[in-house]
Amino acid sequence: MSYEERGTWVYLVVSAGVYAIYLAVVLAQAADPLTDTAYQAPLLWSIGAAIVAAIIVRMVVEIGAGARRGRGSTDPFRADDRDREIDRLGTLRTWWVLIAAAILALLMALAEWPHFWIANVIYLGFVAQAVSSAVVKLVAYRRGL
Repeated sequence: MSYEERGTWVYLVVSAGVYAIYLAVVLAQAADPLTDTAYQAPLLWSIGAAIVAAIIVRMVVEIGAGARRGRGSTDPFRADDRDREIDRLGTLRTWWVLIAAAILALLMALAEWPHFWIANVIYLGFVAQAVSSAVVKLVAYRRGL
């Protein structure tokens, strides 16, 4: 497995995992009505946690892969043309997910929906784009371009 493919797995697991934890925290403290739930702090903490977790998990995965790979391998951190093409493919094929979420959030703002829904649609859009991009990239790694 290449360096970039391992990084894509980390990105997928961390993005989906942290979002699931965010949902669990928000739903556990849900108010009636749901729009009165204090979501701001969990949202900001989950974004920060996702960044930190991605860095730490990526380091742990690469240390483990380096121990298995051994010394003497040629620059394992260098992306080749295939890695760059797969990254481009994953980004281009899934960018519409984030655009759709942004348009939906804009329409919700114009309709004066509560901030709770707008913020959560934007966050869900980022997570959905991250997950779908990672899935497209992993399929490309496994099946080829």
